[in-house]
Amino acid sequence: MEAEDVWITAFTKILNKIDQYTGEGNFEGWMRKIVVNESLSYLRKHKNMYLETDIEAADYEPDYQNLEAHLEAEDLMKIIEALPAGYRIVFNLYAIDGYSHKEIAEQLNISENTSKSQLSRARVALQKSLQEAEQDLLYKQKGYEPNR
Repeated sequence: MEAEDVWITAFTKILNKIDQYTGEGNFEGWMRKIVVNESLSYLRKHKNMYLETDIEAADYEPDYQNLEAHLEAEDLMKIIEALPAGYRIVFNLYAIDGYSHKEIAEQLNISENTSKSQLSRARVALQKSLQEAEQDLLYKQKGYEPNR
């Protein structure tokens, strides 16, 4: 529901500021910037996210080729959405939106090292989740129900 509220607010800003778009650059990029900035503004206002959370290191690397053949984009999005808020935010800004650690640090009012740390921890958490997904897939391929 919070994401929906942010989206509605961002879309309203887009409509109110459409006359400010000069036609230079990509319109989608212009809109994305407004949505990202509105999302970050919401996060700053609601300081209820925890950027530091410990997670155990994954010591096994999943078989990405097997997972790629069986996981849908929707499954991957659910795995990303399940990350702790701080991990997910930094991961999305860095890996999906293409921001640098310096830009992320400025947007979230954190240090660059915190941004790097959160990205590293997000990768470990994603690796662990993909390992679990792979294990579930192997169980299903053998005709068993996953333990979860």
